[in-house]
Amino acid sequence: MKVGTDGVLLGAWADVANAHKMLDIGTGTGVIAIMLAQRQETAQIHAVEVEENAYQQALANMAATPWASRLQLFHTSIQDFAKVQEGDYDLMVSNPPFFSGGTFSDKQDRNSVRHTVKLPHGDLLQAVRRLLSKEGRFCVILPYIEGLRFQEMADFYQLHCTKVTEVFPKADKPVERLLMQFEKQARPLEKDQLIIQYEGSNHWTEAYIELTKAFYLNM
Repeated sequence: MKVGTDGVLLGAWADVANAHKMLDIGTGTGVIAIMLAQRQETAQIHAVEVEENAYQQALANMAATPWASRLQLFHTSIQDFAKVQEGDYDLMVSNPPFFSGGTFSDKQDRNSVRHTVKLPHGDLLQAVRRLLSKEGRFCVILPYIEGLRFQEMADFYQLHCTKVTEVFPKADKPVERLLMQFEKQARPLEKDQLIIQYEGSNHWTEAYIELTKAFYLNM
């Protein structure tokens, strides 16, 4: 599995202030959990991953970091994890699958990431509702339309959207992704925008550089 822009965005954007216990749901390569460990030097970070290949890769990646002692990986689904874990996470994050329909390809790893068969968004929100602390935050990234649907679904689980960043690939392109923060307590919605590139490939905007520069070797 490759590290994608979505994961980097979420790992850099999620608010880690006063978050001492965090959970990354569907960690994949482990990149988001590792970024959280880099950003919050005192936090304990848990991560869950159900796919065997991804679990093994995340395990190796986490072990190779300076923050390995604060990273703990669980080989399980979030559905099963939520049944046995205490609900006291200050921050939960997920870069979840988002296609709930369509045709499956021959590449099962890609299907596991892109389809909601193994992680329906209702199951994800139910787990968040159970595991999030009273003052905790849940951050997620989704494509624009799926993100709007996710916000509507979150209301059913009494999770309130308190912050949204609309992500544009370029200034002249439509919104491509939504970075969203949810909390148990209703608060006024904060909304802003982020443009990733100003011209062609790798011509990053100053805003994107400022957000993500701590995680790239070259930018």
